[in-house]
Amino acid sequence: MRQYGYCRISTGKQNIERQVRNIQTAYPESIIVRETYTGTKFQGRKELEKLLEKVHPGDTIIFDSVSRMSRDSEEGFQLYEELFHKDVSLVFLKEPHINTETYRRAMTNQVALTGDKVDLILDGVNHYLMELAREQIRIAFEQAQKEVSDLHQRTREGIETARLNGKQIGHPRGATYETKKSKAAKEIILRHNRSFGGSLTDAETMRQAGISRKSFYKYKKELWDNME
Repeated sequence: MRQYGYCRISTGKQNIERQVRNIQTAYPESIIVRETYTGTKFQGRKELEKLLEKVHPGDTIIFDSVSRMSRDSEEGFQLYEELFHKDVSLVFLKEPHINTETYRRAMTNQVALTGDKVDLILDGVNHYLMELAREQIRIAFEQAQKEVSDLHQRTREGIETARLNGKQIGHPRGATYETKKSKAAKEIILRHNRSFGGSLTDAETMRQAGISRKSFYKYKKELWDNME
């Protein structure tokens, strides 16, 4: 039975060590898995996928918060339920009320009943408890998804405010020269990349802008720095 701490950051400005510290404080024996993939869905998160392939019944995965597992409520709940039925324990430090162990205890602490219809009654109790679990878990994932949407909206509003105040977006202070290609690439990043409220992943943005990975992250950093 192993304990894994899964840590993920979704932007270059986040510090993954905060999550690592929180998990190791609560679970000092946990094996830390780091993920720096930028995105909002758990598909495509290579380190998480590798972890899901090697966990066994009785193992535990610890998250700093539910948003580190998934920010999409439907997919997040599907993964939660899948791991629950595989007997893999899930721990969320900031949302302990949806830890899998909470519902396992509720489903096993049943009143002893006798009679011909005991199995039917217990099935009904289990179904009711699982429905309560579903509701609470969905609420937690929906809140995480809402926080992402709100962040994207605040980013768009901040960009618009900067533009209205005459601040040049995409042109870092102190720069003496900017090519037409880099300017066009930054505009694509600003309009379409998920970090700035768009819908494209980093890889998709690179392809659309026709730039290398190195240039992409350089331009992205310059855009963030210019918005501060």
